[in-house]
Amino acid sequence: MRPGALFIAAALLCGPSLAEEAVTVAVASNFKTTAAHIASQFRQETGLAVRLSSGSTGKLYAQVVNGAPFDVFLAADAERPLLLERAGRAVADSRFTYAIGSLVLYSSTVGDCLAALHDPDAGYVAIANPDTAPYGAAAQQYLAKSGLLDQVAPRLVYGENIAQTWQFAYTGNAVVAIVARAQLRAAPGAPACSSDVPAGDHDPLEQQAVLLDEPNEAAGAFLAFLRSAVAREIIERDGYEVPE
Repeated sequence: MRPGALFIAAALLCGPSLAEEAVTVAVASNFKTTAAHIASQFRQETGLAVRLSSGSTGKLYAQVVNGAPFDVFLAADAERPLLLERAGRAVADSRFTYAIGSLVLYSSTVGDCLAALHDPDAGYVAIANPDTAPYGAAAQQYLAKSGLLDQVAPRLVYGENIAQTWQFAYTGNAVVAIVARAQLRAAPGAPACSSDVPAGDHDPLEQQAVLLDEPNEAAGAFLAFLRSAVAREIIERDGYEVPE
């Protein structure tokens, strides 16, 4: 039996009402498409529904702190799940890394993303808000380490989250955006250009999950499924690394 399957099976036997429950998941924007794939497979195997609410990690974190009724938080960083755990707002020992992300330069309009990034006359450069979006903070770190931040600063536009950031470049409102690699896998059509951002040029994009509501067998079953071989295969297929 796959890892996590025993927990799921045990959870489903806990009571006749469990299969009628829905798991409410706050998910970082970059992972929404992948989470939907996992939720669909989870429902096929367990009969349990999953409701996804996406946004920037910082805004979702604020909602959790202010009492939003989420069962599970799939953040785009490790910091905020840890803060929730320390504050007693998350179930102790439920936190784990479910995916490791990466950044790419992306454009729908020009053939050389790096040239557009360096050219002060090329147009706007989009990144996610670094205050609320871990992928935006990582993009800012990359620009700083590359010595480009001051040069690019007058051209920067900020997406509320990484999904909006990608949209800026997809529609041509920004000439280039720094987005999640997984977004390119899910995007319609081929990019005009894309270029990997070296992982060493920013802090690791370690994405952690945490259980917010206890006891909640359905949410526990979903987190167990997130660690299963089936979910890990989906995560890798969508462009993320998974921890050993």
